[in-house]
Amino acid sequence: MEFEIFKNRISKLKKMQLPGEAAHRKLAPLIRINELDNIDMSKRNPHEAGVMAVFYPDEMRDTRLVLILRKTYNGVHSNQVGFPGGRVELEDEDLEQTALRETEEEVGIYRHDIEVVKKLSRLYIPPSNFWVQPYLGIMHTTPVLKAQESEVEQILEVRLSEFLNDDNLITENLSTSYANNIEVPAYRLNGHVVWGATGMMLSEIRELLLKI
Repeated sequence: MEFEIFKNRISKLKKMQLPGEAAHRKLAPLIRINELDNIDMSKRNPHEAGVMAVFYPDEMRDTRLVLILRKTYNGVHSNQVGFPGGRVELEDEDLEQTALRETEEEVGIYRHDIEVVKKLSRLYIPPSNFWVQPYLGIMHTTPVLKAQESEVEQILEVRLSEFLNDDNLITENLSTSYANNIEVPAYRLNGHVVWGATGMMLSEIRELLLKI
């Protein structure tokens, strides 16, 4: 989709009701659904994080979304695709500021260049014990992206048309940090399988964008 068309339509999101958990569950592995249904949050004391889904024009004025491939490390989200973002720090006024700060740090998009359009539905991630608050934002110019060397293995610039294409909704058998050989719904974007919490948040975004 041309960015000018996308930009003119995106304001409709501000008044739209969030599909929330119903959209999340469409991209949730069955094992995750069962876990969330039976979890006792009063015993979890989760951390908080903010992430940003940023849409912007590429050099051809096509609309793109930035995702990141995280570094390989000793943790549950090692080498997975996700949004720019991270845990809240003392300097952050709120989780929106967390998402903006982390986006600037991880992919080099200056926080004041992002127009935050909508606060999305937060999502609990059991393996890492985080409440994650996603936001949808746009910038009006083509960014010069720069990966944070310590956190980001690769920046993925996903075409909006690729993201919205039904052919890129897939099912994969994966071994994860918490289960072996499980069937998971996912997206195939830029040659990567995007699943789990990121897939669940993308599911809500996709439902919203298909309505504008």
